[in-house]
Amino acid sequence: MLTIGAFAKASRLSPKALRLYDELELLRPDRVDPDTGYRYYAVEQLERARLVAWLRRLGMPLARIRQVCALRPADAAREIRAYWARVEVETAERRDLAAFLVDQLISAPRKDTTMLELRYCAHSDRGRVRPANQDTAYAGTRLLAVADGYGPAGGPASSAAVAALRFLDTDELPAGHVLNLLEEAVQGATEAVRDAAHGTEEDAGTTLTALLWTGSRLALIHIGDSRAYLLRDGALFRITDDHTVVQSLIDEGRLTPEEATSHPQRMLLLKALSSAAPATPDLRLQDAAPGDRYLLCSDGLSRVVPDARIRHLLASAPAADTAVHALIDAANEAGGPDNVSCVVADVVEAAA
Repeated sequence: MLTIGAFAKASRLSPKALRLYDELELLRPDRVDPDTGYRYYAVEQLERARLVAWLRRLGMPLARIRQVCALRPADAAREIRAYWARVEVETAERRDLAAFLVDQLISAPRKDTTMLELRYCAHSDRGRVRPANQDTAYAGTRLLAVADGYGPAGGPASSAAVAALRFLDTDELPAGHVLNLLEEAVQGATEAVRDAAHGTEEDAGTTLTALLWTGSRLALIHIGDSRAYLLRDGALFRITDDHTVVQSLIDEGRLTPEEATSHPQRMLLLKALSSAAPATPDLRLQDAAPGDRYLLCSDGLSRVVPDARIRHLLASAPAADTAVHALIDAANEAGGPDNVSCVVADVVEAAA
């Protein structure tokens, strides 16, 4: 028998990693001392431990490693080959995203006098299962927003959150840095959500994803699991991160994206505008270019329509309103299990 320290050294896995793998039932110790709780491992377990270490070096998520370790060698080899093929595809996608972000960060400010504007459309649909619509979608000259309410006052909460931002949808923005304006507006939205949920015994709240147009850039505010996408030069980029339990598990490598789709906590939010504790939204600026197409959507779309299908529908629709209705139709054709809201906005050169 090997102590956990000796086994860690022989397998090139840290004691901390071994304790985690024990908790996940990926690599259980051969014996645990009933008095001290100290872990002991059999020499025969080194082969599996080394396989786990190698797969982690490949970047394979722990949930998938557990599946591979349960297979016969030939089947495990096929699974590793399939995993690496998928990594190569995702690496190419991340390469494109990295190039996009680098370009965003180092590109010089626009020096031409071309005026840009938005062409937009917003629509919200109850779906085919839910008895009521708790989503709110809005599109105006400057403001684009989607909110997805939950709880007994979810509908009023989403409406209140968007309404609290609508003072920004004016010909001239109030003086001040745009991100500071958004941050202040979110504080007002939080208070509006609490007022809307006042008197309900259960927690109620809403997600909120919004873009504020400044004339050449878009300021993003995001909290929850509604999403913002950018279609640029035929490539689709998701520019928000889901604030959910399953996304945190994916980020930690404990869950695969495929497993997340059926996870029992897939709809559990880590952050939202709610009547409970306050939460901090994501805020950032996004440079715009002629030809960009932006999509804001509730999870009623993203949970049932794959990103590849979203990209195709956005790229093939001739106008924003056509794209919105095509996306909502796709969600309902996939069963429409939730309310679905979409805002699509095109960045175009303004008419002289």
